[in-house]
Amino acid sequence: MILAHGLGGSTDLPLPVTFVLVGGAWALSISFAILIFAWRTPRLDPSRRWATLSPGITRVVDAALTRALVRLSAVMFTAFVAWIAITGPDDATNALPGVFYVLLWVGVPVVSALFGPVWRIVSPLRTVHAVVCRMIGRAPGAMLLRYPERLGAWPSAAGLFAFVWLELASSDPGSLDAIRTWCLAYAVVMIVGAVVFGTVWFENADPFEKYSDTISRLAILARSQGDRALTLRNPLDGLPSLPVVRGTVAVVAVLLGSTAFDSASQLPAWRNLVDDMSSTSTEAMLWRTGGLLALVSFVGVSFWLCARATGGMTCEQRAKLPGQLVHSLVPIVFGYVLAHYLTYLVEKGQTTVLLLADPFHSGWNFVGQQSWEVSYVLSEHPGVVSTVKVLCVLAGHILGVSAAHDASLRLLPRNHRLTGQLALMVLMVFFTFAGLFLLFGG
Repeated sequence: MILAHGLGGSTDLPLPVTFVLVGGAWALSISFAILIFAWRTPRLDPSRRWATLSPGITRVVDAALTRALVRLSAVMFTAFVAWIAITGPDDATNALPGVFYVLLWVGVPVVSALFGPVWRIVSPLRTVHAVVCRMIGRAPGAMLLRYPERLGAWPSAAGLFAFVWLELASSDPGSLDAIRTWCLAYAVVMIVGAVVFGTVWFENADPFEKYSDTISRLAILARSQGDRALTLRNPLDGLPSLPVVRGTVAVVAVLLGSTAFDSASQLPAWRNLVDDMSSTSTEAMLWRTGGLLALVSFVGVSFWLCARATGGMTCEQRAKLPGQLVHSLVPIVFGYVLAHYLTYLVEKGQTTVLLLADPFHSGWNFVGQQSWEVSYVLSEHPGVVSTVKVLCVLAGHILGVSAAHDASLRLLPRNHRLTGQLALMVLMVFFTFAGLFLLFGG
């Protein structure tokens, strides 16, 4: 089953789940206490770097030939997957769901956390749009209408919700027809929007580009702000560079809330509730949709309220705080994504690659892959995997608290720098407790 994420259960933990939950909450609280005394001035700076890579490496990466080869490869791969989707086997052995749910949804953010906003470069629709614009003598950034500033990132938040709804709430997320329809709608919306608004549409409306760009703020590999050289940096230094635009809180809420719902939907209590209250698949779908929307809304609204819970500021200043602090949730999102999808990415990713190597089951053996087998090394060591997942959740939350603390030192009045963080700190402790419970408590 393509959606079986292999989360593991509480019995796989080296400690009782209650100890893990309480210990996680205490670890975060103690970390916050240490930050108060040891981190007294803002330290995070997007312009700071550990080291600058050789200019030769930057020239090779930025070379027109390199970019063209990368973009061409991405377009060819997309065309190959589309060919498989249309003409390949009409069952679970079709590689499309694996590419869609594993390589795209999980793989791209992981790569982005290492190398930066890769989807901006490999997006096949961006490439097609740029090529067509060049053919007709039009600049890719040219627009028929000016993109409304008030929309901000809301279109990408809607696109992300559409994706997670298909995966988590629709009646048949593994349906090839459903995935093909979603991809076609995505392509049409992106191309039409780019024709009307130019490339700014991709920046604000492409759900995969927004996801990639958001997670890329953690990337060790980055660009310097001046000469655009490739540099190595502290991952936390990149977080404050997350653009503050309308809808960014909604984007992060969808990413965090949907992952939480994916775990919550595995709990027997939720499954029993849906079964008891639903007599048809449509009713069950509506219940799942309601649950997904409720968790996403809870994350967004609770963060919005807690970020504003400070004194010493005007209403206008407090209204800006959620957008200015939302970057602190990015490590939490990525930590929970790693914890939730680690086994899924490694094992289902192997399966997808093998299906792509012989998509029509015709005996293709170009690289000798017919003798390969999927390695279930993670599933065979559930205790180790469970420990890694706990560490991912805790690390994400500790980094999030650190980023929020640093931002509070920059944004809050001196007399409210401590009290102004307390509501957000309590919320993050709750997120830690709830995240670990949803992963293992069931």
